[in-house]
Amino acid sequence: MNSLAVPTAAVSLQGVTKEFGKGESSTLVLRGVNLDVYYGEITLIVGQSGSGKTTLLSVAAGLLNATSGTVMVLGQDLAALSPKEQVLFRRKNLGFAFQQFNLLPALTACENAAVPLLAAGVNRHEAIHRASLLLDRLGMTHRYNALPSKLSGGEQQRVAFARALIHEPHLVIADEPTSSLDSQTGQLVMELLTSISFSPNRAVIIVTHDDRIFRFGNRIATMSDGIIDHITSHTITPSS
Repeated sequence: MNSLAVPTAAVSLQGVTKEFGKGESSTLVLRGVNLDVYYGEITLIVGQSGSGKTTLLSVAAGLLNATSGTVMVLGQDLAALSPKEQVLFRRKNLGFAFQQFNLLPALTACENAAVPLLAAGVNRHEAIHRASLLLDRLGMTHRYNALPSKLSGGEQQRVAFARALIHEPHLVIADEPTSSLDSQTGQLVMELLTSISFSPNRAVIIVTHDDRIFRFGNRIATMSDGIIDHITSHTITPSS
């Protein structure tokens, strides 16, 4: 990437607040967040528990509506979309990997990973083939046909991660994607994320406490008490 080029924001949050409850029982979790997440990069959001990281992730994903401020995702003002339009927008453009894996118990690992493709009408044979290739990259070759009940927590996390990436979304959003993984598997996951994020039409946002993966972040945004305290940045490449 030309060092003189101006990066393009895939996500832009301006003055974003999020309040839960009303009146005396209300809690202001986000207190005016300003954050840009750029195409071709991995942005890590870090901070103490209770600082608002997961709420911020949910607002950026359109899973929660901001109380005030502007949330632009892939050039779209989320507040301008109806609830149904938001669902369709997320389904087409976003990939999610949250701490609750939500795997379908009656489907194999490969079938679970292929769900977004199957929902989009992709031929089953093609969907399963693409899912198997992605699971290969995550060290799951030997577990294609295992049901979720037979998978360890780390294996379930990798299947959920594959499901988030299978449809090649423009924005990948992950909450603690390495929390159940050993160092070697966490490295595999982050190398895969780095390789897919290094693209002019894709961006990655990760909430994490795992300092082992800090070196993979192009930008690290530190949160405290519902705001972004500071952002550090450095240049990485898929091979770094």
